[in-house]
Amino acid sequence: MTLAHWIYVVGILFVVVTMLFRRNVVIPCMVFTLVIGWLFKGSFIGGILTVFNASLIAAQDLFSIFLIIALMVMMLKSISITGADELMVKPLKRFMISPAVSYLILIVATYVISLFFWPTPAVPLIGALLVPVAIRAGLPPMLGAMALALAGQGMALSGDVIIQGAPGLTAKAAGIPVALATNYGGILSLITGLVAIILGYFMMRSEIKNGTKIEIDGSYNLENSKDNVQLKGTEYAKPLVLLVSISMVLVVVAMSVFQLKGGDASALLGGTAVVITIIASMLVHKSEGFDKICDYISDGFVFAFKVMGPIIPIAGFFYLGNPETAVKIMGEGATGYLFDIGKILAASIPAKGFLSAFGILLVGMIAGLDGSGFVGLPMTGTLAGAMAGGDPHVAAALGAIGQMGSVWSGGGTIVAWSSLVAVAGIVGVPVMDLVRKNFIPVMTGLIISTIVGVMVLM
Repeated sequence: MTLAHWIYVVGILFVVVTMLFRRNVVIPCMVFTLVIGWLFKGSFIGGILTVFNASLIAAQDLFSIFLIIALMVMMLKSISITGADELMVKPLKRFMISPAVSYLILIVATYVISLFFWPTPAVPLIGALLVPVAIRAGLPPMLGAMALALAGQGMALSGDVIIQGAPGLTAKAAGIPVALATNYGGILSLITGLVAIILGYFMMRSEIKNGTKIEIDGSYNLENSKDNVQLKGTEYAKPLVLLVSISMVLVVVAMSVFQLKGGDASALLGGTAVVITIIASMLVHKSEGFDKICDYISDGFVFAFKVMGPIIPIAGFFYLGNPETAVKIMGEGATGYLFDIGKILAASIPAKGFLSAFGILLVGMIAGLDGSGFVGLPMTGTLAGAMAGGDPHVAAALGAIGQMGSVWSGGGTIVAWSSLVAVAGIVGVPVMDLVRKNFIPVMTGLIISTIVGVMVLM
């Protein structure tokens, strides 16, 4: 253990403490990156170069994730101008005849749309169009908010099996194939989600108006919660809904038939989004589509960098812990600081056990306290790879457990200053009450999925 190793340990502890105080960890990560580079290169200038190179390498590795997010948002923007986004969920309204059925429909709709478009655009869409109908069918507003959070920010985002942003971060940090990280994360996300969703419903049964349809008061009037956007080309809404639906089904089929995983799967999805955006732009805007598509692209990238941008310097710091990326950042002779520390920990803590699994779950949950579920993934992924001792399946299992802790915590289910605020605001319930209602179901789900991860996946 060199001085730089100890500084790296101090840096991690400082990051964790910063998270506990609900502060952003970008500055601590950049400062400790500079100090470690200074120690390794022997000069302050070397430290400054390390800060830039760490962010550059992180940005290069993560750009594919930025791109797929940007392209999916771009596509949604291009079709929403016609009202096609509303048509996609409109058929579900007729089936919302009871609280239980309404709860199930909210779960399924939010989960499916979040898988393809992420929860950020899915929650306002479902919240504005389906939640009022569910409440009229007797579903308590709080349970409606829980459905959106547990299915979207929880189950869909923690697995992220379509866009593969979360498993992509975990895989890169742990040094394992993206497909393996996606499979393990998908399994644990479903276990966590189903447990939380079922338990959440039964905990709220006493508040459900059994079979009684109720009117929505002013607090829960969501019909006008969407931005007042002037619709255009509404005659193309139905064809575009059909195009998107068929295209996404074919994408999933192609992924299965041709065994497309990781980057290939993202490329297929992103390329499909581009084609749909071109078609939508030309149909709706005619000759102006040549210019209008640039606005959609800009909107997509602005959203992607707003959501993912702060992760770059954070990932840069944790990339110093991985021997492969550390060499790219600081040059020959650089070592993976966290990997070295992980080897020492691995000597005293068995990788295939409950101690390591619940330890990395706790690390992930602490990492999520800053309100961003993805910020902790480079740390938990790197730690998982270091503790696995070269076994990719153990690394994938530990990485998936850490991913569950980080995303379910900070992604927006049990941290009030996360995107959970948007869910509470859209449905019209107090965010702290929503946190309290989510806490026991989510924690139960995480504990059960961690036990499954240890007993089945390792």
